[in-house]
Amino acid sequence: MISIVAPGGYSSSSCGYCSPAGERSTEDTFRIYASCTALQLSCAVYQQMIDRNWRRSGTWCYRPDLKRSCCPLYTIKLDVSEFKPSKSQRKLVNRWNRFVMNGADEDVAMDPRCVVDLHQRIVERPTLYHSQPARAKGKKAAEFIWPAAIHASEQAFAEEPVHDFQVELEPSSYTQEKFDLYRRYQEDIHNDHKDNPSGFKRFLVSSPLRPEPIPYMHEPPAHLPKQYGSYHQLYRLDGKLIAMSIVDILPSCVSSVYFVYDKSWENYSMGKLSALREISLAREIREAGVTSMGYLYLGYYVHSCQKMRYKGEYSPSYLADPITYGWYPLDQCKKVLDKNRYACFSIPEACTNEPAPSEGRETILAIPHWP
Repeated sequence: MISIVAPGGYSSSSCGYCSPAGERSTEDTFRIYASCTALQLSCAVYQQMIDRNWRRSGTWCYRPDLKRSCCPLYTIKLDVSEFKPSKSQRKLVNRWNRFVMNGADEDVAMDPRCVVDLHQRIVERPTLYHSQPARAKGKKAAEFIWPAAIHASEQAFAEEPVHDFQVELEPSSYTQEKFDLYRRYQEDIHNDHKDNPSGFKRFLVSSPLRPEPIPYMHEPPAHLPKQYGSYHQLYRLDGKLIAMSIVDILPSCVSSVYFVYDKSWENYSMGKLSALREISLAREIREAGVTSMGYLYLGYYVHSCQKMRYKGEYSPSYLADPITYGWYPLDQCKKVLDKNRYACFSIPEACTNEPAPSEGRETILAIPHWP
């Protein structure tokens, strides 16, 4: 497949990571980026692009100039095969499962026999998945088994749950229901009241990626995608859309684009639950025989912005070097980032703690969303 892009040159924009919310950048807070509009991209070409620090917003693709921006943005990826959920992450999953299954949050684990049986029904080779014993509080707790614990409360797998919880992965498309959720999310979480259907379509529906068959070694479970491309993962509780994850499924990774949710459910840490589900999605595709699938890309890691460091909570993660694009362990990178505004992990002498240079800010564009 031929990939076609229209180069956009270099531009600059205000920085949403260190500028006050809703305000333009000051003379010291800005970012510079290269951009292009992608008319069509093969999934393999886009995989190569994100490995070189590119990202997409709809069909618009951009690559930040790390050295000339106030807040360098490093591509971060998680090794899903080596990931082991922390105690707090297991608690999040178990708490949601208890709510769906029992209608309450009481600290009562699911019957271990149910989890093991579910696990055997989801995968053909259960021994390939890790399991970690959960700590019991007064009652025997079930093992946290991938991917059984992730799917335990879904209607397709659960037996007689109190709530009807369904997760559906479908190709990217527009519906009024999706837009209404997105609009409420932007208003409630980001205090943004300007969104309209056309903006939503440009940002989270339009995609330059062309679907291509995923080369499974054997017939995959029904809930796994059959093609690479751009998807919406829909979360419905008792028939209502409460969250939506926007992802690209590529030859080597699941790339997380954006996530929106109904604020009514924020006490369940929906964003963290979504990340764990995306990790599981990549793992399950790999275990179905796609050996090239190994990572979850979480967008950009912004060390200079405290609220963006949460992406480092998933381990083991790696950052792309801004010059060689080789991958370096996040724990090793943090030590360099603590000392420098701009860090180059392959060439230590290229690191600098000097402010970003002032040239190249003439064109200021309003860029509303940066994954």
